[in-house]
Amino acid sequence: MQSNYTVTGMTCGHCVAHVTEEVQAVPGVSEVQVTLEGGRMVVTSEAPVDFDAVKEAVAEAGEYAVVPA
Repeated sequence: MQSNYTVTGMTCGHCVAHVTEEVQAVPGVSEVQVTLEGGRMVVTSEAPVDFDAVKEAVAEAGEYAVVPA
């Protein structure tokens, strides 16, 4: 299953790499695709992933915010 989110505050590829790395570490997440332009993030998982876990991972990556798209 795929969940779509919008991440704000990213300014470069380094930001994208940090967000991707942190969200990839969330239990149950099998793939993360982050696009700098527009802040689109697609999270692929076998079962629904808790939004709070995704939000916490994005915050751990830096000064970014995430909302369901």
